Amino acid sequence: MTIMNDETREFVAMHRNEDVRELALKAKRVEGLDLPLALDQIAGWQIASKKLPQWASCEGIVYPPHISMEQCSSQFTAQYKSEIAQTLLAPAATVRARVSDSAESVMQTAKSAFQLSDSPESDTLVAKRAMVDLTGGFGVDFSYLARGFSQATYVERQRHLCDLAEHNMAALGLDQARIVCGDGVEYLRQMGPVDFIYLDPARRDEHGSRTYAIEDCTPNVLELRDLLLVKSQYTLVKLSPMLDWRKAVADFDGTVREVHIVATGNECKELLLVLGQQVHEEPSAPRVFCVNDNQRIDYDSAAYTQGLRIGGKPLPEAKNYLYEPNASIMKAGCFDLVEERFGVTQVGPSSHLFVSATPVADFPGRGFAIESIGGMNKKDIKRLLNGTKQANIAVRNFPLTAPQLRKKLKLADGGPVYLFGTTMQGCDHVLLRTSKI
Repeated sequence: MTIMNDETREFVAMHRNEDVRELALKAKRVEGLDLPLALDQIAGWQIASKKLPQWASCEGIVYPPHISMEQCSSQFTAQYKSEIAQTLLAPAATVRARVSDSAESVMQTAKSAFQLSDSPESDTLVAKRAMVDLTGGFGVDFSYLARGFSQATYVERQRHLCDLAEHNMAALGLDQARIVCGDGVEYLRQMGPVDFIYLDPARRDEHGSRTYAIEDCTPNVLELRDLLLVKSQYTLVKLSPMLDWRKAVADFDGTVREVHIVATGNECKELLLVLGQQVHEEPSAPRVFCVNDNQRIDYDSAAYTQGLRIGGKPLPEAKNYLYEPNASIMKAGCFDLVEERFGVTQVGPSSHLFVSATPVADFPGRGFAIESIGGMNKKDIKRLLNGTKQANIAVRNFPLTAPQLRKKLKLADGGPVYLFGTTMQGCDHVLLRTSKI
């Protein structure tokens, strides 16, 4: 199958570091050159070099149009899904280690069990396991998941994406990959049982508008739940990070084993649910994994409530350090867990900022040294600012937005000062002047 001819390939190699818009205007029309395809390849490679460096380093990859590249998974999120699959299907000792060990040590154990490497090239697999991706798309997630399986099937309705996948999986050395052009739901109904299924439902309705609710996505995974449980040991479902994970778990009625809230660069990217058969008669609460790049914590969702415990934990007398949880923890809402595990105290029931008297190592978020705390009266504001002309401003549970507070304080953006507007225990609106640790 030829997707790109020699003239187009040479043009891409020669110009892939140049501005695509300028190339579109000045490029000479050469016989045999497919310029629109070449421009897509250059733009795709430039995005991949930041988003998918392993793909970008692989010669022979062909990229889809720009919008597909913007929407596809990043290397980080795709690798994380592969880690989930490898750990779920690894020996029991690895699964037990997952609860208590660091993410890095668990991953190394899982890799040893499967004899996996970090290379984008094909891996030597001992485990004779099979997986199916029922919503193949561009194939980034599939390419990473497939490395942990001796048989990996990609299913996609759109022929041009199947052609790309067939070409790219071969370029990546994934000899175990099998490409099927067809409807994923129909394939699910007729296929035999496998170890692992992956689904990334399309989050657009029949009119092309963005949608988030599980039942409005295509396919509707809630309708397929019982069939998925019959056809696989585990099913990993990718959902919108906009969803309330607790409601999503409730919608699946006791079949969610794990919840993964995945962020990178402190921006929530994906909500992943692991579906599986119940081990016990009584449905158990899922384990929740909060991930933001290298910051990772997990916990039993039944053991922790959302927000502050009833009655609250009193603030320490010495408020020397301020901590802001990362996006995945904010999404999880496990603020009492953060208090317990890191020895910090919430400044207020709905503020989701924490203080401590002493510095906290490895806090999953940002840390700041508190220089001063004051109210919103003119005297306190003058003391807090002390001639400061610029600051980074953030608000949590505060009557003013960040732009409104900036305008009120007449401050430019930036500089070493970080100002937080929030509400303390007792409903006092305060400003905290801090510097980043």
